[in-house]
Amino acid sequence: MIALLEVAGLTAGYGAVRALHGIDLTVGENEIVAVLGANGAGKTTLLRALSGTVKAAGRASLGGLDLTRTGAHRIARAGLGHVPQGRGTFTGLTVEENVRLGLLSRPAGSRGQADGDLARIYETFPVLQEMRRRPAGALSGGQQQMLALARALLARPRLLLIDEPSLGLAPLTSADMFAVLSRLREEWSLSVLLAEQNARASLKVADRGVVLARGRVVATAPAAELAADASLRAAYLGTAADSPEGVTA
Repeated sequence: MIALLEVAGLTAGYGAVRALHGIDLTVGENEIVAVLGANGAGKTTLLRALSGTVKAAGRASLGGLDLTRTGAHRIARAGLGHVPQGRGTFTGLTVEENVRLGLLSRPAGSRGQADGDLARIYETFPVLQEMRRRPAGALSGGQQQMLALARALLARPRLLLIDEPSLGLAPLTSADMFAVLSRLREEWSLSVLLAEQNARASLKVADRGVVLARGRVVATAPAAELAADASLRAAYLGTAADSPEGVTA
């Protein structure tokens, strides 16, 4: 598989506090990789480091672009989308105004396809079309997560970073969200790096998994192998992987 994202020896932190200690991972073309671990493992910092919102050192490249030496705006224009934890919804704008903010990060030369992509987004998320003229603050938590994904898609990313998409969602809504992620990979020709505590749900849609603990990679394997490894789940993933409803611990 051709690697789209290559990360080697990546370190990052906040001031004098280091949160990542030499991370190595890859994401291939049209691949979903789940980054798993408990709170404080370094999942959010990893995604922020890759998107240029946290200073990082080491090597991280997206299709040959050195992410550690590139500003966040240029990284986004190069095809890296980031759906942060908390969704980042602008509640005072309408749903469609929120979605159209994705145009700001769209690669040069693709603006002419924006209307067609917006129509595709509404096909993927019909509820957003129904509510497109309403304030985004009127959406439920699950709908706001869809809105955050829609905004990122309109930027036409090659690689989509998604941070804790199930956070705060009811189990059924969370299951719907993971099903959408699986479809997006095929329908939009995306690679996805998915940071999640909900190991069971993540590994169902991922091709591979990377387990973090205290800012270090402790395991990398095909998703099915990680899902079957009871000792690994007990040591690093708590009870989330074993919950019958996939509820994050």
